[in-house]
Amino acid sequence: MRDLPFTEETLGQNEFLRHFRAADAEEMVWHQDPEDRIVKLVEGSGWMLQLDDQLPVTIMENAFYFIPKLCWHRLIAMPGCTDLKLIIKKR
Repeated sequence: MRDLPFTEETLGQNEFLRHFRAADAEEMVWHQDPEDRIVKLVEGSGWMLQLDDQLPVTIMENAFYFIPKLCWHRLIAMPGCTDLKLIIKKR
């Protein structure tokens, strides 16, 4: 079994702060989650989010991204990206 490519801190009920290291970017894989999620950028640049059958979108400040449960998705790190911190709200 693979280690997860992030560290996580619990912020509250169903709310988490995840830290993805740019150095581990090659470990990002397509995956599904068992619940809906809302994602918000806290810190970082040069990252994209891709949902199944959609083109990747750049993760921007002051934007929220909805990931439906069981939707295949992945993070993509662009060359020169910085470490990434996201707030994840599970619904």
